[in-house]
Amino acid sequence: MSVRTLIVTLLLAAAVPALAQETATHWSGYQEGDYAVSNYNFASGQTMPEVKLHYRTIGSAKRNAAGLVVNAVLLLQGNTGTGANWFRPSLADELFKPNQPLDPAKYYIIMPDALGRGGSSKPSDGLKAGFPHYRYHDMIDLTHRLVTDGLKVNHLRLVIGSSLGCMQQFLWAEWYPDLMDGTIGMSCQPVEISGRNYMLRHAAAELIRHDPAWHDGNYDKTPTLYMYAAAGNDLTESPVRIQEQAPTMEAAKALYDKRLAALLKNGDANNTLFETESIYDYSPEADLPKIKAHVMLINNVEDFADPPTLGTVERAFKTIKHGTYVLTQYGKDTHGHFTHYYGAVWKPYLVKFMAGLPPVAR
Repeated sequence: MSVRTLIVTLLLAAAVPALAQETATHWSGYQEGDYAVSNYNFASGQTMPEVKLHYRTIGSAKRNAAGLVVNAVLLLQGNTGTGANWFRPSLADELFKPNQPLDPAKYYIIMPDALGRGGSSKPSDGLKAGFPHYRYHDMIDLTHRLVTDGLKVNHLRLVIGSSLGCMQQFLWAEWYPDLMDGTIGMSCQPVEISGRNYMLRHAAAELIRHDPAWHDGNYDKTPTLYMYAAAGNDLTESPVRIQEQAPTMEAAKALYDKRLAALLKNGDANNTLFETESIYDYSPEADLPKIKAHVMLINNVEDFADPPTLGTVERAFKTIKHGTYVLTQYGKDTHGHFTHYYGAVWKPYLVKFMAGLPPVAR
């Protein structure tokens, strides 16, 4: 459920954008821009004179005779990455190449940087601890404004979200039930943050707040204690994949040192704390019956963050009218929670799901 236990995946997120940006711009119709909202009121009651969302798009929008956009797809990232995550070769090559499921010759694909991440407004831009304590409500509302007001997209054929984006696609389907035909989530659960999930998040946040260098978030140099913990607590990747990377003590120490170096170079404690706690208003289960769209959830059996033994997914999906739950099994190409980064594993389910969506309005 996008735990990113003790923020370990910051080290992965730090490496993704540089790789992705090198390969992004060659895709058909690639565009990149910023959407600004003036005098934004957060759900907490806090305000900012301007909030910015960064985004990328490929392809172009197509409308029917009534002016309804019929080919828009919204891709929502995980907790610590950006919209550029979708340009990783393990995703883009499986999704965007000619004749693949999301070929930009056919689809208009929108990839925003979520609030608090990447090129979008975030604490490290200057406000530090004075940045509003945003929640999922604010993140989704701002992205909805980007899509509908900024990009003038009045209908989504499909919403796909991984991890954090997986949770948010449930809320999109609840809050805007007539906006999309289908949603797909990967690596999450449609229930309130509770149990081990909450406890791990709370522990990560408390580790930051109790760092002697914290200074109530108004530090000159980011606190680092949480980074030393995060670099060694990889509980979201498949344990087999980790063992393959680090089959000896020497290799394991080298892997830890590499991850720590990435965190020390790119991490910011305020950004991390706000990311970790943004989830605390996520509790979609009661409103799942409001969903009109077709919904698919794809989890992996090795996902520590979303253990399949809880029974929460099965319980929740009983209340979704057009809901399908897929639990992928362990394989040589699966990566636990991070299986969502590997399109070859879940693309067959995407293809089948898209074939079963209601006909496109003409």
